[in-house]
Formats: sequence, structure tokens, C-alpha cells
Amino acid sequence: MEDSKNPHISPRMKKSKLTIELQKISNIIIKMADPDIFTWLSEKRNPDETEIMRFSTIVADRLCGAIANPIIRNAQEKRQLAAIKNQLENKGYTLSESGVRYDEMNPGSFSFHTNIPVYVAEEQDKTVNISVDVAIMPLSARTGDMPLLLEAKSAGDFTNVNKRRKEEAVKMQQLRSTYGNKVSYSLFLCGYFDSGYLGYEAAEGIDWIWEHRIKDINQLGI
Repeated sequence: MEDSKNPHISPRMKKSKLTIELQKISNIIIKMADPDIFTWLSEKRNPDETEIMRFSTIVADRLCGAIANPIIRNAQEKRQLAAIKNQLENKGYTLSESGVRYDEMNPGSFSFHTNIPVYVAEEQDKTVNISVDVAIMPLSARTGDMPLLLEAKSAGDFTNVNKRRKEEAVKMQQLRSTYGNKVSYSLFLCGYFDSGYLGYEAAEGIDWIWEHRIKDINQLGI
């Protein structure tokens, strides 16, 4: 290895030190490698052509998924927010100006990606902002009232939602700790959300609205 010609390796690093550090990286990769995919590692041999084709296909598929899934989720979120916007505007609501505070929203208005300050569990005198997808100030509300909060969620399978289900539960706990038990925080769902996920959220007092039944949003009191 001619490390002096490799732009990713410091020319001042001694070869002995380089070997040690590269070995550390190799050890981590081997430890994390899936033995069901990289079957030859445990046998300390080189892979044959069939194994190379198999593992390269699986890795490529996972890489494509890792890149594509956020793009798909972002597109779905835009569609969900557009559907909410259309539903609210049909009821006479108006979109608030960008940057308006949650406690300065006018009755009959709504905003997207609104920051809500909540207390930090360990330090009740310190707050952090959490972002909520939709904040809705009902037509009957008074200026300064707490808006209704909605989180847009979509999923293409059951696995990822159960990995991420604690995110909403933590937000709800923070909101209740800061604003009391009457805070309204609901989910706007599209896709694969099973009874395990829904039961977990219900146990935290979180309700939900399905995108294909968007008119149920009226039950929030808007």
C-alpha cells in the first residue's frame, strides 16, 4: 500500500500506526457484518461467485431503500399537509404567516412545522423546542389559547413504525408536563400502522385520524 499517494491518509502517519488503525476499522466491520449475508466470514474463507452476487444484491437493495425511503416519506408528508390545508381552508381557516408563535395564532388559523417549547425532564427551569407538523387554532378559541396539534405520519411497512413509536409518546409526555393533561396532540396517519403501534400511542393518550377519513378531523373541535 502506497499510503503517501492516498489523499485520504495522512502522509505523516507511520505505516505501523496505519496498520493498527485500519485493523480496528476492519474489526468493527467484521463484528457488525450480518453473518446470514456474509456467510464466509465465520469460515474465514473467500466468497464464491454465488455468494458475491447474493450479498451484493442484498446490500444494494438496502442501500436503495435507505436513500429512497426518506424521499418517499417527504413526498407523503407534503401530500398529507396539502390535504390538511385543503380541509381546513374549506372550513374557513387561514394559513398563518411564517414564523408566527404558537401562542400568538389567531382563532381560525393554522400553521405548519411550528415550534412548541417544552420543559426538559431533568431541568424544569429549562425549555427546548419540539417541532409539530400542524398547529390549529379553532375558530372558537381565544387568542393565546393552546392550539390543537397534529403530527403527520406515513409508513410503507409495519417494522419502521414500531421502531419509531416512542417518538410521539415522548412528545406527548413533554407537552403534558409543560401544558397539562388537556393538551390536544393527535396523529394523522397513512399507511401501515398495526394494533401494536396504535395501542402503544393510545396508552399515552394519543388519538389518531386516518388520511382516507380526513373529515374525522372535525371531531377535534375545529
